[in-house]
Amino acid sequence: MFHGSMVALVTPMHEDGSLDGVALQRLVDFHADNGTRAIIAVGTTGESATLDFDEHCDVVRMVVELAKGRIPVVAGTGSNSTQEAIELTRCAERDGAEACLLVVPYYNKPTQEGLYRHFRAIAEAVPIPQILYNVPGRTVCDMQSATVARLSEIPNIVGIKEATGDMGRAREILDQCDDRLDVYSGDDATAMDLMLLGGKGVISVTANVAPAAMRDMCKAAIGGDRDTAREINDRLMPLHRDLFVEANPIPVKWALEEMGMIEGGIRLPLTRLSPEFHDTVRNALRHAGAV
Repeated sequence: MFHGSMVALVTPMHEDGSLDGVALQRLVDFHADNGTRAIIAVGTTGESATLDFDEHCDVVRMVVELAKGRIPVVAGTGSNSTQEAIELTRCAERDGAEACLLVVPYYNKPTQEGLYRHFRAIAEAVPIPQILYNVPGRTVCDMQSATVARLSEIPNIVGIKEATGDMGRAREILDQCDDRLDVYSGDDATAMDLMLLGGKGVISVTANVAPAAMRDMCKAAIGGDRDTAREINDRLMPLHRDLFVEANPIPVKWALEEMGMIEGGIRLPLTRLSPEFHDTVRNALRHAGAV
């Protein structure tokens, strides 16, 4: 549905933790101007876990309005409650999102059959295009490729963000789903490799701070230009690594503050980047040409 570099957008906040609409406009413009292929609003990087239901819907609506049709908006609408995920997905459809991103339910550790029924229920309740999101490092539940293949038979399930970084898993999904499902990387460090295998793009943390370079790397990788993709990716690799020195989105929000794009607001239980990592992230930004 969407191909190339898609940003998992941070949710900018003032120092007191309140939402910052002016900075949000700045970020949306930044990505529209630099060729990002889609904005994912209120995913993990957007601090979905610390926004209440109304704020969640409000941020999606704001991003859609600020984008003004220049760039597609995908709303993060996942939950470990099937009914809440349905309600969030309905809000996103109502407010003009072009698709939704739905994470594997976290904490309650459903079976593979439970995962299938969860995602099928959302897809049947809301006709908007939907992208699955498998990130077992956060959810403690791993959606197997066979379950993904079953879900790919549902017409409005159109993609998966596969964040294991496991190229064997990526191959299984690509082989089992044929052309029914677009496969996107959810792991910046291995995204190039997945695209060279046949993946269609990346939902990226790095793209928050280096959108043009991520755009160009994805274009080269999807086009099979391995040398160009690797040259760009080598410059970005310190960012792929060091934007995770503490839990996402702590480092990337600090990096955007360093770039003058946002204030330093972040909500508990997340905290600002520890001072011991400031030079690490700053040097990664410099290596990529982001500052």
